Amino acid sequence: MVFRGYHGVWDEERQMGQRFEVDVEFAFDIKASAQSDNIKDTIDLYKVYQIVETIVTKKSFKLVETLAETIAAALLRKFPVNALRVKLRKPNSPVPGICDGIEVEIVRERK
Repeated sequence: MVFRGYHGVWDEERQMGQRFEVDVEFAFDIKASAQSDNIKDTIDLYKVYQIVETIVTKKSFKLVETLAETIAAALLRKFPVNALRVKLRKPNSPVPGICDGIEVEIVRERK
């Protein structure tokens, strides 16, 4: 998923905004949904997109770590998954010497 967000340590980043890329992977037993072929028995990816979009575009954090944790917590609250992985990329980091952006990846499990 790709969004324009307003996150960063520097005020300019939070004012001007920049591109953020988010990947989410779920650990979830798909047997029931595969057999029923019914969206009610699986994770509605459109709802996942809406949740992530709201967090990335409507909130503002200084750290990508905080953004990733917020996304993970919201998805764990909403969906009955055992675990998930959130990978968050900020491809245009203003840090000198970093030409391919920065990335954080977290794995969170249901407690």
